[in-house]
This record gives sequence, C-alpha cells and structure tokens, in this order.
Amino acid sequence: MKLLFDHNLSPRLINRLSDLFPDSSHVYLLGLDRVDDTVIREYAKQHDFLIVTKDADFSDLSLLLGFPPKVIWIRRGNCKTSDIESILRNHHDEIEALSTDQLIGILTLF
Repeated sequence: MKLLFDHNLSPRLINRLSDLFPDSSHVYLLGLDRVDDTVIREYAKQHDFLIVTKDADFSDLSLLLGFPPKVIWIRRGNCKTSDIESILRNHHDEIEALSTDQLIGILTLF
C-alpha cells in the first residue's frame, strides 16, 4: 500500500510514515507538483498509489471518473505535519480496508 502525497502536504510524511506505508512518495519528488490534477491522478493509477490530499479536487475527480486511484481526503484546516501523521497512523486500518475494498474509492478523515 503506497501513498502519494499531494502538494498541500509535507514531503516529510514519506519518511515519518515509512514503517506503515513503504514506497510512498510526494508529487514534488516525482516532478508532478506543477501539473494538472488529472496528470497526478493518472500517475497514481498507473503506479498503484492511494492519493492523500487536503483538497476536494481528487475526491471530485473520483466521483466523476471512478477509481482507481483511491483517495484519502484529509478534512482538517491548517495543522502541523505531526497532526497529519497522527491522523494517518490512527486510521491505518481504515486505509488498509480502503485499499482492498472494491466498492469504496474515497476515505474522508478529520
């Protein structure tokens, strides 16, 4: 289970969560930080990533185009990277279920 962190999240999350989500990446590290969301979406689909974002854009695209890729939408305002890390750690089981469930494409976390 690999996560692809959107530009609105810190690249430091890759290392901070590597014990739970190895092989994760960030759009900045992949040169995707200035491309259209549809390009990021296609990359995630081709490389089996779950997209992690704080924007509604990927959720909206999933509703229009379906999934994969699946989306983890973090609905928290301005917060620290450690808060995002805690949210993802605390919901690891739900994220794992998302990755295998054939009927669910979006997981909203607060």
